[in-house]
Amino acid sequence: MNKITMKVDGMMCNMCEAHACDAVRRVLDGKPKVSASHKAGTVEIITEGSPDMTAVKKAITELGYKVLDVSSAPYEKKGLFGFRK
Repeated sequence: MNKITMKVDGMMCNMCEAHACDAVRRVLDGKPKVSASHKAGTVEIITEGSPDMTAVKKAITELGYKVLDVSSAPYEKKGLFGFRK
C-alpha cells in the first residue's frame, strides 16, 4: 500500500475538504482512503498500487485549488492492536 500526501493551497473550510476528497474518489477506482485537512493544507490518499497522479492533480485544480507538492511513501496498515508486534 502507498500513502500519498499532497500539499494543497486554497482549502478554507470543511466543505473544501469534502469537495477535494470527493474529486479524488471520482478519479481513482478501488475505493481509496482519502482524507483532507484545510488547516494543514493536505490531502492524503492511501491506496493499493500507484494512481494516476496527473488525473488527481487535474481534478483538484479544476476545483480551484493549487497542488504545491506531492510525496509518496510505503504504508503499512495497522490493526486494532498494531502497537503489539
